Amino acid sequence: MGSDPVSPVVEVAAAVIQRADGSFLLAQRPAGKVYAGWWEFPGGKVEAGEPAERALVRELHEELGIEAHTTYPWLTRMHVYEHATVRLNFFRVLDWTGEPQAREKQALLWQAIDAPIVAPMLPANAPVLACLALPHEYAVTDAEKMGLEFSLSQMLARLERGLKLIQVRDKDLPERVGFAAQVVELAHRYGAKVLINGDSISGGDGIHYSARQLMTLQERRVSGLAAASCHTREELARAMRLELDFAVLGPVKPTASHLGVPTLGWEGFAAIARGASIPVYAIGGLRHEDLPAAWRAGAHGVAMIRGSWFG
Repeated sequence: MGSDPVSPVVEVAAAVIQRADGSFLLAQRPAGKVYAGWWEFPGGKVEAGEPAERALVRELHEELGIEAHTTYPWLTRMHVYEHATVRLNFFRVLDWTGEPQAREKQALLWQAIDAPIVAPMLPANAPVLACLALPHEYAVTDAEKMGLEFSLSQMLARLERGLKLIQVRDKDLPERVGFAAQVVELAHRYGAKVLINGDSISGGDGIHYSARQLMTLQERRVSGLAAASCHTREELARAMRLELDFAVLGPVKPTASHLGVPTLGWEGFAAIARGASIPVYAIGGLRHEDLPAAWRAGAHGVAMIRGSWFG
């Protein structure tokens, strides 16, 4: 008996249409379609030879009656359904004209990020929700240079202004364990999460692997969040195979902490991050005002040391 033929990959452009309050648009597949009644991100099939971004703009006009003005490449996820293998090219849409209309008689819903998710969600779309919940800033500590007291005071100020994700780096800090515990206690007061670089501590929310640790990992070893630093496509590919929650890629620009290290620039970052199945933060000499450039290059957000505490 011959082997079953390999089904062709169906390219789909999917939109994360997000309002200023963080809520995003979901559509329910109408009667008569495969998976009728299931919820998904709006979008549709990419035609042969059509760029995915152009397909997205076309589909949003046809399906919802809106004109998308600013779209950012985000994630690319593969999913094998019974009827087809689908590659979903997700784009974040933050700027559009018109109010979404149900042109295909589909139900529409603005889903709040912190509310119970409507169900059932299409299997290919469901994992994206956890990625979408990640904040756009990943703050990295530098208590070795800033000092413990100053670091904690700056952290308190940033937490009061909405900071939600922190990495305790400071690998050579003598008081590292105690400092990490203080960061976790402070962050949790404000609903923020803390990853520890290269280690995990009681009460922390996960681990951030170095690139060297990443390349020796055979499977992720924690039940909480797991992230890794990457500098090459090979490293990012391993982070994706291990299904880490996110990766950090850089350096994009020169940094004081890594003088003389070759930088990627936004073009190099985009080339490595293109098609990533997990969120990728850009790092290296960045500030808050670099966020739009990071989005254009396919980043989920920016990871910063000085930029988070002095930006």
